[in-house]
Amino acid sequence: MKKLLLIPFLALLLCCKKEQSGKESTALKTVLDDHSFSEPTKAVAKHLDLDINVNFDNRTISGKASWEIDNISKGREIIFDENTLEIQKVTLGDEDKPTKFRLGNEVAFHGKPLYITIEPNTTKVNIYYSTTKDAIALQWLNPLQTADKKHPFLFSQGESIWSRTWIPCQDSPGIRFTYNAKVTVPKDLMAVMSAENPQQKNTTGVYTFRQTKAIPSYLMAIAVGDMQFQSIDDRTGVYAEPSVLKKAANEFAELGNMVKAAEKLYGQYRWGRYDVLVLPPSFPYGGMENPNLTFLTPGVLAGDRSLTSLLAHELGHSWSGNLVTNATWDDIWLNEGFTTYVEHRIGEEVFGIAEARMQDVLSRKVLSDNMAEYGKDNPDTRLKVSTIGKNPDDGLSDIPYEKGYAFLQTVEAAVGRERFDAFVKSWFDNHAFQSVTTEDFMDYFNKNLIKGDKTLEQKINAKAWVYEPNIPSNIITPVSEDFNAIDHIQKTWRQTGIKGLAARIKSTNEKQHFIDYLPADLTQAEIQAIDKEFNFTKGGNFIIKRQWFVQLIRHQYKTAYPDIEAFVIATSRTGSLMTLYKEMIKTPEGKAWAKSIFGKAKPGYHLTTVEAIENILEKA
Repeated sequence: MKKLLLIPFLALLLCCKKEQSGKESTALKTVLDDHSFSEPTKAVAKHLDLDINVNFDNRTISGKASWEIDNISKGREIIFDENTLEIQKVTLGDEDKPTKFRLGNEVAFHGKPLYITIEPNTTKVNIYYSTTKDAIALQWLNPLQTADKKHPFLFSQGESIWSRTWIPCQDSPGIRFTYNAKVTVPKDLMAVMSAENPQQKNTTGVYTFRQTKAIPSYLMAIAVGDMQFQSIDDRTGVYAEPSVLKKAANEFAELGNMVKAAEKLYGQYRWGRYDVLVLPPSFPYGGMENPNLTFLTPGVLAGDRSLTSLLAHELGHSWSGNLVTNATWDDIWLNEGFTTYVEHRIGEEVFGIAEARMQDVLSRKVLSDNMAEYGKDNPDTRLKVSTIGKNPDDGLSDIPYEKGYAFLQTVEAAVGRERFDAFVKSWFDNHAFQSVTTEDFMDYFNKNLIKGDKTLEQKINAKAWVYEPNIPSNIITPVSEDFNAIDHIQKTWRQTGIKGLAARIKSTNEKQHFIDYLPADLTQAEIQAIDKEFNFTKGGNFIIKRQWFVQLIRHQYKTAYPDIEAFVIATSRTGSLMTLYKEMIKTPEGKAWAKSIFGKAKPGYHLTTVEAIENILEKA
């Protein structure tokens, strides 16, 4: 894998200070973003008018990106980010006046700076371009890779720094813009975006979109395919392929209640509609919180709504991440830690306290496993990390999610839920539609929650949580009575036998906890008996299969290897695949098996998944 050149891009980000009127002021604040070539304190993009054609024959998107800009310095140059694009020409203004442009030196993962000559009074830059086959953000699927096997499909994935591979943009989470789009697709397909969306196909293949809320570039998203829509209530609904739609709508029947629960906790949902799109299996994540339209893996369709905590997480991003955004990828915990906290609170409101306590225990195990893998002194276990000189995707683990959640849970315990809820709501309200740093949070935290109380400051120990590796000793230890009962079963089933346990261990959470704590000396005969009782290999939902297959790989249960191989080939969910591949490569035989599976699976994986698995196999 290529190494990133250690070149600091002196790119400065906008951070708009929200006025009491609700409008955004033009007050500027500068922060270093190592992952964008742009210099937005000199000239910054404010609004995009996108006019593109989606061509499945040559797998390209081509057209024009017209950017309304603010030439703050009244200089003669604006810089955009691009990666693997073909730039045909650049013009200025509505009159399309030709202007000069040049590409700078390429930097690994980051592409090239696009320097465009402008005039002091320039307010619009038009970039005519086309994507190429190397666009990491775009996944082109042939019909056989979809659920219905009839039509091709396209979807994008912009986070962290991949939007520049399908749109020339100032690709930093600290730069926000509104957009309109006109998208032309084959007439038998439908287009949707991270914006106000159509709810049915038209006869022209031309779709228009509008996003009136300022978003960062990584939340630009598009999907094109044979989709249908089904409403859940007056502001929520589901998009999916026809054969998946009914199942998806049933799975997400609580979606409207989730939005209401989140609003009860953290204030008005500010994005209009909240819909979800169920994608084909090659989508590399569990979900992506694109505004107005969350993209979801089909793996969440368990049939019993048992995996909808993922949906609560993506909904939570409508406040933490989309509304209040990390200004740089060093501050990712502000997106993910807060959202994991919000996810758990939504889950408690909708599904009850027993469910919430089980989720807490599972969450803490994920954190413990990550800490064991990284090592307690590893700087990557800090909340505020350093991604300088790195592909920001490489440093993303469960730590910003779970350590961030544990930190916020610790604060809640120290000040009380009522006071902490008021603080979190005020954080969202006072930073709405802004991009913020960890230092912004710490300053707000100290002024509005600590308020000079030295005893409280020491009790929480926020600086250690945020800026130091490892886990502080004041972490909350969650307890679940339901899991305590499972723990008792674990101590006795070898004496009492497996038969009948499926009637006592019913929910997905309970099954996962049972699987995770099976004895290290599990025998082949015991594995066979457990599988006969629970049917984990053939019948488990996505999460149960993944956790069960970790155990089978660890204990070299070769009877199930064909099922494991089929599972690994059928999904592109990066985090889950990394878990399984890491388990495989622990033995020489497993390493060879992993490489063999990857060779078969690679054509169906998303490019970000390919990079992640290649990195694991190269280190093996």
